[in-house]
Amino acid sequence: MKRIAVCASFDDLRSPYVRFLEEAAKLGEVHVLLWSDDVVRAVTGKDPKFPEAERFYLLQAIRYVEAVRLVKHDLSLDALPLLEEIRPDVWAVDEPHDSPAKREFCDMHRLAYHVVSSRSFAGYPKLDLAIVPPAPGSKKVIVTGCYDWFHSGHVRFFEEVSEYGDLYVTVGNDKTIGELKGPDHPLFKEDERRYLCGSIRYVHQSLISTGMGWLDAAPEIARIKPDIYAVNEDGDRPEKRDFCAEHGIQYLVLKRTPKEGLTRRSSTSLRGF
Repeated sequence: MKRIAVCASFDDLRSPYVRFLEEAAKLGEVHVLLWSDDVVRAVTGKDPKFPEAERFYLLQAIRYVEAVRLVKHDLSLDALPLLEEIRPDVWAVDEPHDSPAKREFCDMHRLAYHVVSSRSFAGYPKLDLAIVPPAPGSKKVIVTGCYDWFHSGHVRFFEEVSEYGDLYVTVGNDKTIGELKGPDHPLFKEDERRYLCGSIRYVHQSLISTGMGWLDAAPEIARIKPDIYAVNEDGDRPEKRDFCAEHGIQYLVLKRTPKEGLTRRSSTSLRGF
């Protein structure tokens, strides 16, 4: 398997970054060389929106990433750091960051150089409506929500819930979210929100709800037949408790606790960035 190196700050991780990583992973194992906070300041002249520990945590949770290493020293934008440590076969970049100097660097170090076309990661893979069966002997766990501005708190929730079984994430459809939260919601469309949730390695399958209201995922629950319906404290509602009691589903409420060392996040506050 070839080792594919990518190098960037990956600050404020949005779907285009993830789509780029997915396309790069088609070439081999993706090794992310992540800029430290000091490197971000040196390159951009300002602080990153998210600290290196949080960016590292998010990247290592993406299913298309094999490993993440922190770049702490001075960085040339046209040279690939940590060559001796990761021994890559290919340096992958997106079109906006392609440069003759990068190509020359790769020629000098006998590295393959690959430019990922912007067209190749426009849009999102088609949603497969068929339910993916769980692993043999594994329980099925469902979570539901908006997951609008995707952040490390969502990833931590998925990580915790996945310990109870194979995790199915049902993302609220755009119409439901608009009716429940107001005309400015959602900020990101349902296809993008579903894609980001499904890109996390702790998620078995991500879907878009087809119902309405606080139980908009009822049609998907009927198809998945989960053993457990998990929510965090913010998502705990009497309607959900009653629904689970009626259908013989275990109802699990988890505390909204960030990963150790990371800042507690909410989509509402992040919309202010």
